[in-house]
Amino acid sequence: MSNLSQKQTTLAAPVSFTGVGLHTGAKVTVTLVPALDNFGYKFQRIDLDDQPIIEADCDLVTDTSRGTTLEKNGVKISTIEHVLAALVGSEVDNALIQIDGPEMPIMDGSSIVFVKGIEETGIRELEEEREYFEIPYNINYTDAANQVEIIAMPVNEYRLTVMVDYNSPVLGTQHAALNKISDFATEIAPCRTFCFLHELEYLLNNNLIKGGDLNNAIVVVDKVVTQDELDRLAVVFQKEKVEVKKEGILNNLDLRFSNEPARHKLLDMVGDLALAGMPIKGQILAARPGHASNVAFAKKLKQVMKKELKRKLDGRPNYDPNQKPVYTTKDIIKMLPHAHPFLLVDKIIEISATHVVGIKNITYDQPFFNGHFPGDPIMPGVLQIEAMAQAGGILVLSTVSDPENYGTYFLKIDNTRFKDKVVPGDTLVMKLELTEPVRRGICIMKARAWVGDKLVCESELMAQIAKINNI
Repeated sequence: MSNLSQKQTTLAAPVSFTGVGLHTGAKVTVTLVPALDNFGYKFQRIDLDDQPIIEADCDLVTDTSRGTTLEKNGVKISTIEHVLAALVGSEVDNALIQIDGPEMPIMDGSSIVFVKGIEETGIRELEEEREYFEIPYNINYTDAANQVEIIAMPVNEYRLTVMVDYNSPVLGTQHAALNKISDFATEIAPCRTFCFLHELEYLLNNNLIKGGDLNNAIVVVDKVVTQDELDRLAVVFQKEKVEVKKEGILNNLDLRFSNEPARHKLLDMVGDLALAGMPIKGQILAARPGHASNVAFAKKLKQVMKKELKRKLDGRPNYDPNQKPVYTTKDIIKMLPHAHPFLLVDKIIEISATHVVGIKNITYDQPFFNGHFPGDPIMPGVLQIEAMAQAGGILVLSTVSDPENYGTYFLKIDNTRFKDKVVPGDTLVMKLELTEPVRRGICIMKARAWVGDKLVCESELMAQIAKINNI
């Protein structure tokens, strides 16, 4: 996670949309209302007495069978994905979504009506900076039963690629991609929902699509259809005539893109992943996603977000073994007057005027393991302190032009705590931070060391650097 230069946004003014719910058939009005910094997305059922609010949170999803449904304290709001996708795609960070019914209006089956309304209303910048969830490492999700695979990978913007394969001679295998979020309005927002004719007939027969008509969904004909069935559909949807186009699509709509179904699946994913709770920077690759897998993946992302936020709050560095070090072992040998076996820093991965992050790989061939509990090898605590002090010494020595002529010497060690064992195979990630400016070569540092997510050692160190030839 990082705070970048972009400010958070909200709507310049309220904007309303009226339509019917696809499944309930109820006429509803939804109003997107401006909100304050860090508000996020929240729904409000203004048709109910206490006007309850339901947060756009993946942990509140209770149904994904025909769209995504949130529920809190017995109150539901359904088919939320298209309006959330419009807000994300328009880069609106904060909005209260007021609705006077249980289901969002389907409009034309896409997000374009919402996007155009947001564009016409305008977007207002807020004071707080936008905080992104930057995918820290590859995050995988698999649903073997439904052949769903999703992976999120680190990149410096939000990109999505979706592949769908319905085993249908009409649709075949389709791909859709969104390479930057600014393309959402033109490339993804106009893409409408779709269903197969056999699904449509099931929904009609079970009274589950009361608000549907042939203007808000692409109907894929995946079987031989009799004229009687087409005539029945014409009556149900109040059309003069319903026909099947040669490519296997009902003649209700012309496709806006040749791969419109795949693009709509990508639209749904943008909306569902908004339920993770933060704007994302990362590449999402998804094969055969649906609402259930989208929400499951959003929950996985949210777990990683919490973990990364905790790491950020407790100051733990994010160590990527593949990143190029600031100082290698060769560099460190030139700076520190230590030789094997007393050199206890392998590389430096971060350094600034006030902090340094060093790495020590703990291997069984370290000489201290020969005598320090040979049957249960543990790195001595004093050597953990020494390793941190050496990393801190590099921070201070980096401020002089001839570090090889200086030594670093302990003056005081305070408030030291050893919280867990450090054993062969561990990687010790050490962070040293100056708590006061360096004066007369004396530095006071807060020192902490982690193995993975676990803080294993912490201390307050005071040391002095001095020219070796002056001792």
